[in-house]
Amino acid sequence: MKRNPFMESFVAHWGAPGGVVQTIVGSQLKDKRLPCPPRIRHELHLHDQGRAILYEIEPKDKTLPIVLLAHGMGGCSESGYMKRISTKLWLRGYGVILVNQSGCGPGMGLSPRMWNGGSSEDLAQMIDFVVQRYPEKSLAPVGFSLSGNVLLKYLGEGRKVPDNISGALAVNPPVDLRVASDIISRKWSCALFNKYYMRLIRNQAVALVKQFPLALNPLKNLKTIWDFDVSYTAPAGGFKDVDDYYDRSSSKHYLEGIKTPTSILSAEDDPFVPGYLFNQVAMSEKVTLHKPENGGHMGYISRHATPHGDRRWMDYAVLEWIKDMHDAGGTR
Repeated sequence: MKRNPFMESFVAHWGAPGGVVQTIVGSQLKDKRLPCPPRIRHELHLHDQGRAILYEIEPKDKTLPIVLLAHGMGGCSESGYMKRISTKLWLRGYGVILVNQSGCGPGMGLSPRMWNGGSSEDLAQMIDFVVQRYPEKSLAPVGFSLSGNVLLKYLGEGRKVPDNISGALAVNPPVDLRVASDIISRKWSCALFNKYYMRLIRNQAVALVKQFPLALNPLKNLKTIWDFDVSYTAPAGGFKDVDDYYDRSSSKHYLEGIKTPTSILSAEDDPFVPGYLFNQVAMSEKVTLHKPENGGHMGYISRHATPHGDRRWMDYAVLEWIKDMHDAGGTR
């Protein structure tokens, strides 16, 4: 796949300087109302007797690839960026699958465990479902934040990846979960983010406990993401301890094994995923790294309006990447 120069061209809005501010504004900025595309609801049964909810937006242009969107920690199909990007794709003719990871969004209370940064087996089932539904179509999975880490792990851990996947994109993936968890949990500048994520996780935990009273209880007096990973994520996921979870689930260990054309978009000033991490890992020649100087963690509020008529550069970058992949021959 050719290098897309647009992916390097982000210029931050003067009113949102720095990674922390970009992250906050990107999360909280209100957007103009977009039309709501019709959705088909699917309930997917997972290996652990849990269920996940996927929403399908059918394609209007049969020649375009199907795009799978997977949300970040604490998010779901109803997160602002998921709804914005899926609608922008639909308006341009794409079919879209919006993933709700185990225990998230409309799937809260449907699984006996909550997903984690290593849940590549769940993602494999979701991708297989899409391939079975659209066997003749090209598939472009896009993972945001924690799902970006899961996507990279899925691609590089040595499993058989369907030929339908012509390319993949990970947006701000925390490729070193230990570093990301430590920063969010202990750095004073990230205290607001830690509190925000813990509130979302608690909402998911309440639903789980209500429906599965015999499952491992995540409702403990935990203050940080690190504490949650120690007390719940590691034991619930079958790991020996939190270090085992971080070591086996961090996608930095799998980047060298990726054989599918894959792009990573992650700003140098991401407050949770420092840019230097990507200088310390070996990557397959199939992986292309895009590192704008600014943008924060999925912020990317642009100084200039994009052709979509807003300042949501991340949305535009995702759509440009998909278009670039398609134009480069990513059709079936």
